[in-house]
Amino acid sequence: MSRLLDPKILLAIKDLRLAARTAVSGLMAGINPSTIRGEGLEFSQYRSYQPGDDLRQLDWKVFARTDRYYIRDSEIETGIATRFVVDASASMNHEDNGYSKMEYARYLAASLGWLANLQGDAVGLYLLEAGRVVAMEPKRDYSHMARFWYSLEQVKAAGRISSPEVYKRFLAGASGRELVVFITDLYEQDEELMRILDNLSLMKHEILVFHIMGNNELEFDFSGVATLQDWETGRKININAKVDGNGYRERITEYLSEVRVRMLNRHFFYRLLNMKQPIDQALRDFLKQRAKLSV
Repeated sequence: MSRLLDPKILLAIKDLRLAARTAVSGLMAGINPSTIRGEGLEFSQYRSYQPGDDLRQLDWKVFARTDRYYIRDSEIETGIATRFVVDASASMNHEDNGYSKMEYARYLAASLGWLANLQGDAVGLYLLEAGRVVAMEPKRDYSHMARFWYSLEQVKAAGRISSPEVYKRFLAGASGRELVVFITDLYEQDEELMRILDNLSLMKHEILVFHIMGNNELEFDFSGVATLQDWETGRKININAKVDGNGYRERITEYLSEVRVRMLNRHFFYRLLNMKQPIDQALRDFLKQRAKLSV
């Protein structure tokens, strides 16, 4: 696999738009099915006439040349609004392998936003900061996408996610059904993130949850005696990697199993992302899974 797409290499690309385009290079699939075959404006392909096809779609010029009946298939645009919701609380400052969850989330959102825009979807961005939401309503034009990438470049993780009541305007959303891409580490004190997701679910949106965790969180790959500090509460604990490791790994396995069940029960698309995974591979795996589910 090309080292160009290693997360640390992507971080060296200061232009987030360029980094996003680099990450999705070669990916043909979109973030959601956005076209269907039928009578439309954009030509797609020819296919042989089958009994029951609409005779108005026959291409008589092709018939005159080939003496065969062909249907002129088109694509009907069905682009929707894709809303990216990014957790910008302090826990997203957690680092592993030289970069933070916030940086990983930034490049993931930028890359998926590029894909969504490429397939004709209106793209919106909502940054959940402490006590407020920075909102960009979904649009399709290029200048809007430039602001989308700029906003991601500028976001800083800080504070704690508040209760859903703080985000009433954001939760009100649009009247139509949307695709909501929620990028978070799911670190919460009082179910605040799950309640936000539940509120979004009530509006019948399709919800994708990307759960970002460091490899050091998943594998507990610490050594010796160390002090760990909670980014959001400031609480510190002392650990002995050899003594505490097995118990921690059992608890993290139970926690992740519980998270998957909760997401499944709510009919959310859920994907755990290990920060050691290159961005391009994470995108490929996600799109393959999406393609299987949409068949």
